Amino acid sequence: MNTWHAKSLGDGMWAPAACAEIEEKFQPIFESAGKPITMAVFARREEGNVHCEVIAFFSPAMREFAESFGASPCVPPMREGLELLAGDKNCWSVLFS
Repeated sequence: MNTWHAKSLGDGMWAPAACAEIEEKFQPIFESAGKPITMAVFARREEGNVHCEVIAFFSPAMREFAESFGASPCVPPMREGLELLAGDKNCWSVLFS
């Protein structure tokens, strides 16, 4: 399946705790899978009326992991403004070709 997942991590003040939790839980799964380049989680700050909201985007290979965080299926994110939250730094060319 080639479906991405997304989850709001809340506003910019509270999102760092959620990001840290994702990174902490991601690492052992990533390592036990052999660090595949297709496993990645990204984050984007989206400006709102008063506060910015941070959205996490989980690559298709992270479906079960994404669902464990309550993420919902979404269209693939646009690359602009994304930051790699967890995964191999070389994943960009594979996931956004």
